[in-house]
Amino acid sequence: MKQQIKSFWNGFVQPMLRRPEHVQFAALCYDVEGPEKKILLITSRGTRRWILPKGWPIDGLASHQVALQEAWEEAGVLRGKPWLKPLGSYHYRKGMRRGWSVPVNTIVYPVRTLELSDRYPEVEQRTRKWVSPSEAVELVGEPELKELLATF
Repeated sequence: MKQQIKSFWNGFVQPMLRRPEHVQFAALCYDVEGPEKKILLITSRGTRRWILPKGWPIDGLASHQVALQEAWEEAGVLRGKPWLKPLGSYHYRKGMRRGWSVPVNTIVYPVRTLELSDRYPEVEQRTRKWVSPSEAVELVGEPELKELLATF
């Protein structure tokens, strides 16, 4: 009986009590200048950490289109060419209002940046800067994102 209860708890009850993982889509905005790649990082609004532009799914848009939309809103990418397949993904905990957080799986789409604008929706809320891939690895905090940047 003890084994049946344990099996029921582990196989049914415990998974139901876990919060589901949320999904976001990120844009790894890059440019190539000669043999050098550059990556565009932005600061988060709250903690001012260096991150990639990212956001929640948007009805009617494919995931790579969401990444491009976030690149516009958060980093001013006026024209970009997103990859249709993701480079990979990373996990982090998104801080929410009232002090709690949710697990997020962030799927990353590289976006070849063709044109930047100095006027975009979140220009007053964020800082952006171009960095080398090795500098990007040093600046971001999420270990899985560091790995993706290092392999890019």
